Amino acid sequence: MMRVLVPARLRKAVRTWFDSRYISIGDHRQDIRDALWEVQTLRREMASLQDEVERLRNARPATAPTTDKARLDDTHRLAQETAKALDGVLQNEVLLWQAIDDLKSRTPGSGEGVRASRSGEGVRAPRSGDTAQGSGPRDGVQGPGPRDGAQASRPGDAVRAEDSSCA
Repeated sequence: MMRVLVPARLRKAVRTWFDSRYISIGDHRQDIRDALWEVQTLRREMASLQDEVERLRNARPATAPTTDKARLDDTHRLAQETAKALDGVLQNEVLLWQAIDDLKSRTPGSGEGVRASRSGEGVRAPRSGDTAQGSGPRDGVQGPGPRDGAQASRPGDAVRAEDSSCA
């Protein structure tokens, strides 16, 4: 090998370039030590996790939990009763909407003829001679109210007559 005189600035630049591209032996040894330390730490953690899993397996009861037949039967019975009650509620709602549609079709001045209700059956609209008074069951249902657009006579009635016939 020959020795050549190289200016210090050029020598420093070449060494910096090599150092930036390559890892020194000391840095490489330190990286290997760090990796070995990580592997040992992970090995200890894995051993502790395996011990924990084994402890949990041994703590589990040997027999499977028994199912309570009476409790299952009671739950099934309650579910069936709830389904029947909900079916009755839905049937009552259909009947309610049919009654509302029937009342709407009986209002005077709606010359639409036969209209379909929510259940799909035709409901006869009133003829010119029919009146809303005395037609059909009135179980607490009030008539259309005053026709001049004034507020209803009872304090709880906040709906105007025109609004109730359009609703």
